[in-house]
Amino acid sequence: MSTNIAIIGGTGFERLPVDIYAEPLTVDTEYGEVTVLSLADNYTDPAKLYFLSRHGAAHHIAPHAINHRANILALAQLGVRLVLASNAVGSLCSDWSPGTLVTPHDLIDFGTTVPTTVFNEQNWVHTDFTEPYNRKLVACIQGAAGTFSQAVVPSAVYLCCRGPRFETPAEINMFRHWGAHIIGMTGAAEAIYAKELGLSYASLAVVTNLAAGLNADPVAHQQVSEVMKQRLPVVRAILIEAAARANQEFS
Repeated sequence: MSTNIAIIGGTGFERLPVDIYAEPLTVDTEYGEVTVLSLADNYTDPAKLYFLSRHGAAHHIAPHAINHRANILALAQLGVRLVLASNAVGSLCSDWSPGTLVTPHDLIDFGTTVPTTVFNEQNWVHTDFTEPYNRKLVACIQGAAGTFSQAVVPSAVYLCCRGPRFETPAEINMFRHWGAHIIGMTGAAEAIYAKELGLSYASLAVVTNLAAGLNADPVAHQQVSEVMKQRLPVVRAILIEAAARANQEFS
């Protein structure tokens, strides 16, 4: 079975730089068409490396409108078995300042995944979720970060809200009591659908702001985008290096 690899880019990582040549592919799935880029450079030879922009190249797809089922199914149909994702997140830990890199190890899906499964009503299974993020793949991200002298918080609980609004201070306070460390709008569905299809999934999260109520400033998408713009070169480099490491680790 092929062990092709995919990188899913989120907010701030909607495109590849012009010096990376990639061929656009249209993949038909039972849930809709998906555009995936096939990278020409041999980062993961003999495996193929693909790039999928979660929000679209122009960031025109709102978090609650992303067709996660089609995205993950498209990757599976391309023979992808390893998925590396970037996620812009708010921090529920006051000492994790904007720019902090985090590799989550667990998640809480706060009623966000609609539909709740990648399977249809005639073909479904109960999937174990003891390990939402694949440990070996997470280690590949952490090792890649070390290559670029980047510190990474090695574990965290990611909580997903559907969005597109940001959370209230009361919600954040509740989530902190639940044990969540970071919060986003898109990561749970990807992790769930990937796990259901037997794909290994890991995320490199970038703290872009402190969550509501943890400081006096309002939460603004402009700040999220600005922090991601600043951190994009290293995030992109880490994920490409992590893909190369995963190609060796899982071969």
